[in-house]
Amino acid sequence: MPTFVQILDFIGTFAFAISGIRLASAKRFDWFGAYVVGLATAIGGGTIRDVLLDVTPAWMLDPIYLVCTALALGCVILFGKVLIRMNNTFFIFDSIGLALFTVVGVGKSLSLGYPFWVAIIMGSITGAAGGVIRDVFINEIPLIFRKEIYAIACVIGGIAYWICDFIGMQPYVCQLAGGISVFITRVLAVKYQICLPILKGHDDYKK
Repeated sequence: MPTFVQILDFIGTFAFAISGIRLASAKRFDWFGAYVVGLATAIGGGTIRDVLLDVTPAWMLDPIYLVCTALALGCVILFGKVLIRMNNTFFIFDSIGLALFTVVGVGKSLSLGYPFWVAIIMGSITGAAGGVIRDVFINEIPLIFRKEIYAIACVIGGIAYWICDFIGMQPYVCQLAGGISVFITRVLAVKYQICLPILKGHDDYKK
């Protein structure tokens, strides 16, 4: 039976793959191209995290990540009209993937004995790096580099996870608290247009 963390990882993989394939379809990629974008979105952050933590990337040990991405592609092919009509489809799936991957990254880092600040960074990389690769593939400015709250949501979720772990809560409670914190932060930031200040450039100082 899969563990709770594995279930979160699989759901996050599916959600991120959907978000990547959904954007690829908007760019009119073919099926293979869309699969590659979805797979890169789903495993990109986790691969970078595992390389930095000096462990074998999870997708190289279990083909379920490739299968999840294939299922996501099938869903977009079969239910594309419905997904395209849902204007918030990308945002919903991307936020779910962001939340779940963040807690998986934090949990894995802590289980390997790394300090909490490293775990928070690894959680943020797990959550946000796949989206960066996706946006580069589809020739868009990555969300993490825009004023929109994205990676900061991962940091907030990582801190919430660590606080729960520090006070001795059960692992699944820490995971839920961290994931919900990421999701709520992302939703509130978009709903109320909360964003970070933009760094002024040369032209701004000339005015």
